[in-house]
Amino acid sequence: MKVSLSWLKNYICVDMAAAEISDELTMAGLEVDAVEQRYDYLDQIVVAKVVEVKQHPNADKLSVCKVDVGKEDLLQIVCGAPNVRQGMSVPCALVGAVLPGDMKIKKGKLRGEVSRGMLCSGSELRLASDASGIMDLKGGFVAGTPLKEAMNLTDTVFEIDLTPNRPDCLSLIGVAREIGAFTDPKQNVVLPDFSLPEDKIGNESIHEYAKVEILDPDLCPRYSAGLLFDVIVKPSPFWLQEKLESVGLTPINNVVDITNFVMLETGQPLHAFDFDEVARGKIIVRRAGGDTCFKTLDSKDHKLSSDMLMICDGDRPVALAGVMGGENSEISDTTTRVLVESAYFNPVSVRKTAKKTGIATDASHRFERGIDPEGTVNALNRAMSLMAVACDATIAKEIIDEYPKKHTSVNIDLDTNALNTRLGTDLKAGEIKEILEAVEFGAEQTDENLLKITVPSFRVDVARPEDLSEEVARLWGYNNIQTSYPQVPAKGRSLNPTIVLRKKIRQIMTGFSFFEAINYNFVNEKSCDWLNLSKTDKKRDVETILNPISDQMSVLRSSLLPGLLETMKKNISQQEDTLNFFEIGKIFYATQKGELPVEQEKVAGLITGNRCDQSWYSKKVGVDFFDLKGAVQGIFSTLMITDVQFEKTSHDDYPYLKKGESAVVKSGLSIIGTLGKIDGKVLKNYGLKQDAFVFEFDVKTIEGLLPHAVTAVSLPRFPSISRDITIIVDSSVTAGQITDQVELIAQKEKLIESVFLFDVFEGNPVAEGKKSMSFRVVYRADNKTLKEKNIKKLHTRISQSLLNEFLADLPE
Repeated sequence: MKVSLSWLKNYICVDMAAAEISDELTMAGLEVDAVEQRYDYLDQIVVAKVVEVKQHPNADKLSVCKVDVGKEDLLQIVCGAPNVRQGMSVPCALVGAVLPGDMKIKKGKLRGEVSRGMLCSGSELRLASDASGIMDLKGGFVAGTPLKEAMNLTDTVFEIDLTPNRPDCLSLIGVAREIGAFTDPKQNVVLPDFSLPEDKIGNESIHEYAKVEILDPDLCPRYSAGLLFDVIVKPSPFWLQEKLESVGLTPINNVVDITNFVMLETGQPLHAFDFDEVARGKIIVRRAGGDTCFKTLDSKDHKLSSDMLMICDGDRPVALAGVMGGENSEISDTTTRVLVESAYFNPVSVRKTAKKTGIATDASHRFERGIDPEGTVNALNRAMSLMAVACDATIAKEIIDEYPKKHTSVNIDLDTNALNTRLGTDLKAGEIKEILEAVEFGAEQTDENLLKITVPSFRVDVARPEDLSEEVARLWGYNNIQTSYPQVPAKGRSLNPTIVLRKKIRQIMTGFSFFEAINYNFVNEKSCDWLNLSKTDKKRDVETILNPISDQMSVLRSSLLPGLLETMKKNISQQEDTLNFFEIGKIFYATQKGELPVEQEKVAGLITGNRCDQSWYSKKVGVDFFDLKGAVQGIFSTLMITDVQFEKTSHDDYPYLKKGESAVVKSGLSIIGTLGKIDGKVLKNYGLKQDAFVFEFDVKTIEGLLPHAVTAVSLPRFPSISRDITIIVDSSVTAGQITDQVELIAQKEKLIESVFLFDVFEGNPVAEGKKSMSFRVVYRADNKTLKEKNIKKLHTRISQSLLNEFLADLPE
């Protein structure tokens, strides 16, 4: 909303600087978005002295003038005004000036004569209504003086961004009231005269001509109307046009301009009907009902819904209540009788109508936020008084004021102790009373710490003590409230361990060059069949969605693998065949009908394609089971989870993994999950032709295995020594079984640091059903450098233990 400072001064005396007013309004909750000087467009307009006037040699109605604009040389300007004469002082627009209407002054020729500027009329400068000739400035002005300075033209326009709860400030009087609360001393608003001029009131009563009937008082609690005769519709007087233009409105005619002026002044929207177009002189306020279409003032047809509130005459709708009038009853140049409407409409009803019709007007902007129900008659009288003068009209005796649902005053008992506690202040009851009375709240002290507050009718946003606390805080000044800190130190709550683990896993996986995939929780109902799951597999307990977004997303997923395989398929279709990605998300198992499914969080990963691209220094080699196993071991190593074991899986339990190239991952008795190569049948079901390796682990199980504390160990001071053991065992014996056996001995012998497999061989000359496995045992002491003699007996004992435990042989 734009507010002119010169207009504000009609209601309150303001001596503060514009910047100070802007700051005070903003701190009071009326944020000032912009401050502009209204007459900035006159910056290149100066006072000029006409030195010489000659008839234009090529035009009868033009004059060639020499004018003094305070510079060394005189300017030649061609002028068409009939009143230009030698010796007069006039406004002169210099080259480069931009006049209202976006007219830019340029150097040019008129009928062959050079013109270096423009001598202006009052109308062209929006300083007067006279357009018949150039403006004749009376007084001893010095040539070259800026016109703003010469005529003392100053006005500041504030653009205020109001919150929806402050409709009382959608008026000049409302803003003036706020300013009066922070001036020193505080001031009350000087209201305009709301009485009707006696000499303009006729002998005929409005009740002889018009009647108002409210059929829906819930949507229209009050409807006031007045009638004027012998109206002459014409351009508004200059003072009225000047006021409207100062806040960005375009004048239309005297009747419409006055309704706009009063709306801006009081915040009460008004509407003027051509009474001769109101059928049978009746105004009926009702819902649209069976009416389906209505043409508004802007000549647009709007479809009506049955619950829209309409203003109707005896035959038809004539206005959308609170939004816009109809074309069928608008004010025209031939209008002689005007019915002025000043009503209070239900804010919700107006908001719905404006939204459905797509119409946003200044009136609807105010009505939908809530106006003063007690202000309709004052605004009506103000408008009719102005129209009687500006339109040379006669006012009908009396007014119509239908008020079926009267406004009830809001009274609030305010505990000043509670207010001070809430704000962190120490204000006395008398101070609070003075603050609230400054913005026209009624306040009566009924006890030492108790006030009875009567809320003015224009403050529709105040209904409880908390609202009054906010009112006191903003008027007393937020900056005056001392900063206080909690006596108890604030402690941040630790993050949920699952969230921390989830973040850690993401960091680890991205460090291993994996990309995170985010898939829908919904999958195809055939996913379980495509994974070759048995009929009794728990993963078949899927939850069916009642209203799926597509046939391909009809059940909640019971595994992350279908989503990863689909993601792999989409990427390969885009010729991206080397992929590493992972996903962390929920899976769901159906329970009883009507109950929510059980949720479990999983982390899964998939690799496919090549270990490295083919180049001059490397061959194209595909990824395998051990690439994925290495990444999995890296995850658990980084999370400091020890005792991780990989055991063979049963193909019946995990039919989607290839037999012999899959494993169950355990730690102690806890099963973490599985990893392995996707079975060829499953790949075919998903339309895939290249191998894929996957893992899927339970996040909750991983969380339970995380160490509660981490112990730091000093770096070794002495070097290690290693020895190898090669044994021939049955093909069914796993490397993990052998390393576990060595770990048992290591628990007793502190010299054993680690053991790992470094070679496996099957085939001639090793017998069928046997394999050769080579292990390296690393020894280290923390107090000396080990030599061969220190580990010889221990190494022999380890070798013998393995030979006995696994019925192994030594190579020949």
